[in-house]
Amino acid sequence: ALAVAGADIIELGVPFSDPLAEGPTIQKSSFHALQQGITLSGCLEACASLRERGLETPLVLMGYYNPILAFGLERFAEEAQRSGVDGVIVPDLPPGEAGPLRERCGSRGIDVICMMAITSTDGRIQAACATATGFIYCVSLLGVTGARDQVSDEGRGLVERVRRHTDVPVAVGFGISRPEHIEQVGQYADAAIVGSALVNVIDQAPAGQVVAQAASYLTSLRDATESPNRGAA
Repeated sequence: ALAVAGADIIELGVPFSDPLAEGPTIQKSSFHALQQGITLSGCLEACASLRERGLETPLVLMGYYNPILAFGLERFAEEAQRSGVDGVIVPDLPPGEAGPLRERCGSRGIDVICMMAITSTDGRIQAACATATGFIYCVSLLGVTGARDQVSDEGRGLVERVRRHTDVPVAVGFGISRPEHIEQVGQYADAAIVGSALVNVIDQAPAGQVVAQAASYLTSLRDATESPNRGAA
C-alpha cells in the first residue's frame, strides 16, 4: 500500500533492545516488535515475502550492528541478497569501521548507506563520501528520531557540505512529519526520510483502518513533492 501511495524507498526497521539513536516512538515500536518475537531473520523473511508478492520498490533494512554481527556478516549479506534487500542502514556503525560489512554487501549489490551528522567534520564527511553508495543519510539535528513541529535549518548546511564530496543522492531525516517539511527539505536535498511520524499514524489508526490511513498520510507527503513551491532537488 505504501508503494502504491508513492513511496520511492521503503525502510523496514529491525528491532533492537538498545536503539540509541531513536526517540520514544521507535523505541516503543522496537519493544513491541521484540515482544512479538520479531528478529533479523523475521525481517529478512518479510522482505522475501514482499518480493514474492511482486513488490518492486527498493527495500532498505535499518538496524543496529549487534544483531547483524551475531547473525554473521557473510550469512547476512547472502540472506539479504536472497530476500531482495537493496540496502542497509546501521546507525551505530561508523563509516570508517563499515569495511567488512560493506565488502560483503557491496559484492552482492547491497548498499551500506552511511549517516552524516551536523557535527561530522569535513574530513569525516570526505572519507565517508569516498565509499558511499545508494544515498547518504543526513541527520538534520542533534538528538534522536521523532516527529517535530519544525525541520532544523542546520540540515541545509550539512547537505551542502556533503555535496562538495560526492554526487551520490542526499536524503535528510529526523524530525520530518508534515507536507511543509517535505517542501522545505526539497529545496536542497534529493529525498526526505519519514519514520516516526508514519509509525505514529500506524499506531494511532483505528482497527481495520491502519493500511488506509498510512497510505493516505504518505499520499499527503508525496503530493508535497509536486508542490509548485518546491525548489529543484
